[in-house]
Amino acid sequence: MTLSLLTALFIFAVHNATFWRLGSEIFAGHPLSFAGFIAAVFCLALAVLSVFSFPYTVKPFLTFVLILGSVTSYYMDRLGVIVDRDMIQNVMVTTVTESKHLVTFSFVAQVLLTGVLPAVVVWLVRIKPQRRLKTLLFPVVSLFLLLGLTAGFLLADLKSYAAVFRERKDLMSSFQPFAPMVGAIRYVRMVSATAHVEAEPIEADAHRGASYEGRRKPMLTIVVAGETARAQNFGLNGYERDTTPMLAERRVMNFSNVASCGTATAVSLPCMFSKFTRSGYSYENGVAHQNVLDVLDHAGLHVEWWDNNTGDKGLAKRLDSRSLTHADNPEFCAAGECMDGILIDELRSYVKDLKQDTVLVLHQIGSHGPTYYLRYPPEFERFAPACRTAEFKECTSEEIVNAYDNTIAYTDSVLAAMIDLLAAQKTLDTALVYVSDHGESLGESGLYLHGSPYFMAPDVQTTVPMVLWLSEGFKATFGLDATCLAKKADDQLSHDNLFHSLLGMLDISTEVHDPALDIFASCRSNQKVAQK
Repeated sequence: MTLSLLTALFIFAVHNATFWRLGSEIFAGHPLSFAGFIAAVFCLALAVLSVFSFPYTVKPFLTFVLILGSVTSYYMDRLGVIVDRDMIQNVMVTTVTESKHLVTFSFVAQVLLTGVLPAVVVWLVRIKPQRRLKTLLFPVVSLFLLLGLTAGFLLADLKSYAAVFRERKDLMSSFQPFAPMVGAIRYVRMVSATAHVEAEPIEADAHRGASYEGRRKPMLTIVVAGETARAQNFGLNGYERDTTPMLAERRVMNFSNVASCGTATAVSLPCMFSKFTRSGYSYENGVAHQNVLDVLDHAGLHVEWWDNNTGDKGLAKRLDSRSLTHADNPEFCAAGECMDGILIDELRSYVKDLKQDTVLVLHQIGSHGPTYYLRYPPEFERFAPACRTAEFKECTSEEIVNAYDNTIAYTDSVLAAMIDLLAAQKTLDTALVYVSDHGESLGESGLYLHGSPYFMAPDVQTTVPMVLWLSEGFKATFGLDATCLAKKADDQLSHDNLFHSLLGMLDISTEVHDPALDIFASCRSNQKVAQK
C-alpha cells in the first residue's frame, strides 16, 4: 500500500498542474475548504489504486496509471484538451496520419520523464512478502476505509462541494489520469451497448417532389463538410482579415450565426447528418438510425461520399464512397497526406459525363491542426510568419493564427474553384452547401485545438461557417427565392437545420421532414408551391 500511496502523491504533484490551478481559482479565499476537497479527492484516488494493490496487479496497474497520466496531462496542461468520453471516441476513430502530428519531441520527453521513468522505479521496488490473509484483506479494508474518509471530508462542507461539482465540471474533468479512465469506461460501455445494433431505415416513404417533373437537366448538389473552420476567422463574417475574398466575389449566401452539434469530428459529423437535434443526439441514436444521405438515396438520388479526412464515421457505409487521403498525386499529396485541392482535381473528370441526379458529399481536411502549415500550398501563405511546427510552444500567438488563417484562405480558394466548376456546367443544375463540423481554439484562455466538452467549450469551437451557392438553373428548378434566403443570413441556425434543409432544398417529400428546421421552407416561389 505504501507504493500506491507514493504513486498517488507523485501523480498529484506532477500530473495535475491544471487541476491545481483550477482548484486554486475556485476555492480562492477558502483554504480550509480547498484542503478538505483535495483530501477527499486524494482518498478517492488512493481507493481506486487500492483495488489493484494485490501482489500480482499492483505494479502493472501503477505502471499503467503513471504512463496514462503522463500522456493525458501533456494534452491537458499544454493544450487545454480534456480527455473525456467524446475525446476518447475521437481518438479511437482517427488515423495514424492524423494522430502522428500530435506525437512531438516535447510529448515524448514528458512521457519518458514523468511516465516511463517513475514506472521503472515502481518495478525496481521490492515488495516485502506478507501473510496471505493480510495480503488479501488489506486492499479490501483500505478501500472501504478510504471511501469512508472521502465521504467524511465531503460531508464536512457538502454545500460548497456540491456547488463545485454542479457548476464547475471542468475541475474534476481535469483530474489526471482518473477522469480519462472514467471516460474510457463510459466509451467502452457506449460501444458495447451498440455493438450489434443495425441502423434502422428511416422514412422509406421518401420520394422526389414536383420539382423533378418535366426537367431537361439532371441535378448535382455538392455538400462540403468542412473541418475545424471557425466562423470568427471567416472574412465573410466580418473578420478583420479578408480570408474569404474569392467567396465574396462569387456572392455566396453566408450564414453568420451557426452552432455546431459537437466540438470534435467523431461527434459533430454523424450528428449533423442525423435527424436528431443536438439535444436529442447520442452515439446510440446515431448508430441505430440511418441518416439524411440514406433518405436521399431512398428517394432515388445517387449519393456518394468522398473523403479527404479520417473517414465517414459510418455515414456512408450503405453508399458509394472513396478515400482520397493517400491519393497518388504529387501536386496535392507530396507530404504523404493530401490537401483539399485533390477534391477539385477529381471533380473535373467526375462532372463530364454525369447523367443522373446526384448528391456528392466532400469531407475536407480543411484546417485540421496542429500542423496547419500542411493544409495549404506554399503560395497560400498570405499571412506570415506562420507557425511551421506542431510544437505550439515554439511559435508566437501571431504565428499560430497566421498559419490557421492561411488554411481558411485556402478553403476559400477550394470552394471558389468548386463553384466556378459548377457554374460552368451547361447540362446540369448545380448547387453547393458548405458547413464546418466544429471550430478551433488558437490559444484563447490557454486552449488549443478542439474537443472541449460542449458545456464548457468556447464559442470559437462551437460557432462554424456555413455558405450556400445556387446556380440560376437550380433556383428556377426548385423554386428557391435567393432574396428570401439572404434575409436569413444572421438568423440563429445550427447543425440541427442541415438534415431538414437538405430535404427541403432538394424537394424530397417525407414524413420525417420538419419545416420548422428547414431554412428553405419559407423561401420557395409561389410558382413551385402551386405546382405541389
